[in-house]
Amino acid sequence: MSENVNLPDGWQKVKLSEIIEEVKERNITNNKEYPILTSSRKGIYIQEEYFNRVVASENLSNYKIIRKNEFTYRSMSDDQTFVFNRLELLEVGLVSPAYYVFKAKNSLSTFIKYFLNNSQEIKSQISKVIEGTTRTALRFNQVLKFVAMVPPLPEQRKIAEILETIDNAIEKTDAIIEKYKRIKQGLMQDLLTKGIDENGNIRDEKTHKFKDSPLGRIPEEWEVGYVSNFTEINPITKINPKELYPFIEMDATPIMGKQYKYITLRRGIEAGSKFKKGDILLARITPSAENGKALLVPDNIEIGIGSTEFIVFRAKENIDNNFLFYLLISNYVRSIAIGLMEGTSGRQRIPKYVFEKVIKVAIPKSKSEQQRIASILSQIDEAIEKEQAYKEKLERIKKGLMEDLLTGKVRVNHLIEEGNKDGN
Repeated sequence: MSENVNLPDGWQKVKLSEIIEEVKERNITNNKEYPILTSSRKGIYIQEEYFNRVVASENLSNYKIIRKNEFTYRSMSDDQTFVFNRLELLEVGLVSPAYYVFKAKNSLSTFIKYFLNNSQEIKSQISKVIEGTTRTALRFNQVLKFVAMVPPLPEQRKIAEILETIDNAIEKTDAIIEKYKRIKQGLMQDLLTKGIDENGNIRDEKTHKFKDSPLGRIPEEWEVGYVSNFTEINPITKINPKELYPFIEMDATPIMGKQYKYITLRRGIEAGSKFKKGDILLARITPSAENGKALLVPDNIEIGIGSTEFIVFRAKENIDNNFLFYLLISNYVRSIAIGLMEGTSGRQRIPKYVFEKVIKVAIPKSKSEQQRIASILSQIDEAIEKEQAYKEKLERIKKGLMEDLLTGKVRVNHLIEEGNKDGN
């Protein structure tokens, strides 16, 4: 830490060994009732739930015990990123012997959680001491030597309180987003197999007429065909080789969404898939295909160019493109397409013929019913997008607060004083 940095009034410059200490408690009795935990970029999870299997050894006697509000981190990293996670979901658990476990001392645990993971001074010092090239190691004895500015306990408490309030709001928003996603999945399952009548009711065999089909029972008003019966696949789009066009690369493509993340420009002569507004771009290569990369091209793009790893779909006459989008991103279509990927491991692709000659779908003959289905699902998508935008706003606020509060640029002493007055 630079000696020239001005120390905020009341703050101290300390070695981390003064505010944290290692915990070396081992599971020497080989207690198998303690849950085995893993520390990831997003927090601490029960290992079996995280990996969908047990990866720990049979003998757990050398595993480390971690207790609630203590910290752990993986000592090795593939990209020089180290995350210090605090145990909050359980009272006690076990972590791999390769993890370090430590706790706060003479300092507030919640403040330490935010401070260690977000202080630029700490990140700078980590980059100077990590060992290795492809995989890097961060030893805890090096962490203890780091020097940092820390506020007094009352200020730590108020800073942690402010940041926890933002985190709680983010968690609640996440829960709302997940709820909407579950509702959407349920609706897609019903609407894309049973449809919706003129009165806005999801069809049911008890109240509506159904018929047998190669895909099972479907509404009488529906028909079955290959995907290619209802959409052009990689249609020809005329462009001027000398003009600049919007370019959408794979990284800019959302997960089954209707808005790209960013856009660049590319000349028409350059390689890429060609498309126009209303078309659907579906990633065909692993892992983008499995991850659900897909875009319904918005109306602000008349003609565009995209990654060569897209399959382009254009709705045929009497097919609503919004409905087609939801059909193509449905679990039914995606699972078949991904299951038929071809190529070497790591570079597998969905072949075009899968949509031409393999995957059969059932759709309403009536375009108005297609539009009713798409309208309902679009409303759910709009609600999800609204919540996601709110979450992004909260994350920006949190980032700004951390930059100010964890460096002392903005002080919270007046809030502490107000709290003391209210307490009296």
